[in-house]
Amino acid sequence: MVSRIEFTDDPDRFLAAVGAHLAAEPVITTVIATVTRRLARSGGGDGPYRWWAIVRDEQGEVVGVAMRTAPFAPHPLYVLPMPDDAAVALARALHGRGEEVAGVNGALPASRLLAEEYARLSGGVVRVHEHLRLFELGDLVEPPAPSGRLRQATRDDADICLAWFLDFAAAAAEQAGRSDPHAMEEFSLEDMVGRIDDGVIWLWEDETGEPVHLTGANVPANGVTRIGPVYTPRDKRGRGYASRAVAEVSGQYVEQGVRCCLFTDQANPVSNHVYEAIGYRPVVDMVNLLVG
Repeated sequence: MVSRIEFTDDPDRFLAAVGAHLAAEPVITTVIATVTRRLARSGGGDGPYRWWAIVRDEQGEVVGVAMRTAPFAPHPLYVLPMPDDAAVALARALHGRGEEVAGVNGALPASRLLAEEYARLSGGVVRVHEHLRLFELGDLVEPPAPSGRLRQATRDDADICLAWFLDFAAAAAEQAGRSDPHAMEEFSLEDMVGRIDDGVIWLWEDETGEPVHLTGANVPANGVTRIGPVYTPRDKRGRGYASRAVAEVSGQYVEQGVRCCLFTDQANPVSNHVYEAIGYRPVVDMVNLLVG
C-alpha cells in the first residue's frame, strides 16, 4: 500500500533519495536517470515544469517515481513502472495539487493507469499518441560496412548536427506513417556543442568526406547508455548507414562495459527491423498518451 508521495524540484535531492531504485533496473530507468543527471549538472535548467515525484510504501521503500521536466507542450509526465495502486495514488495527488496534466509518457501499465485516473477526476479522456518499445542490446551483430567511415562529431559539425536533431521528429513520424511528429526538446546550438563536447554525437561520412548520417547517445547513467537520435537525410537512406553506425557506436560502449538501449516507434517497421537485426531485443512497451 502507498504510504506517501513526495514532490521535489531539486534533481540532486531526488537522485539521493531514489538512486538505488534507479540502479536496480538501469535500462528501464534510463530516461529519468540520464535526464535528471543532466539537469543536476546544468543547475536544473529552466522551463514551466521542473519536478520529480517519489512514491513510498508503508515501510518507506521507494515503489515508484515520475518526473515532469519536458520543456515542450504538453509538458508530459514521464512515469516508470510502479504498482497499480501507486499509479492511481499519484494521479490523485497530482489532481489534488491542481496539476494540469495533458500528457503522460512512460512504461505500461503504470502510465495508462495514471492517465486514466487523472482523466476520470478531471472529466477528460485519454488517447494514444505513440506506442514505443524499449530495446536492449544482446549479442551485437555488425552489418556490412557501407562506403565511408564513422567519426565523432566536432564543434565544426555543430550546425549540421543541430539541423538534423531538429528534423529527427518529423522524419521519424513520416517513416511511421504519422502526420503529427512527437514533440521534442528545443535544442539550441549551445546544447549541441555541449553534447559534442561530451563525446556522444557521431557522424558517418561517405567516401568524399560528406556527412550523411548522425547517431547520438546519452552520457551513461548507472552503467547504461541510451542510443539516439538516429537520423539519415531522406536522399541518403537505404544505404546501410544507420545500421552500421548504431552497431559501431554500440560496440564502442560494449567495449567500455556499458549496456546499450534504445527506443523505437512500434509503428515504424524500418527502425524496428534495423535494430533487431544488429542484436537489440525488446525489454518493455511504453506509450505516449494525451489527456484532455
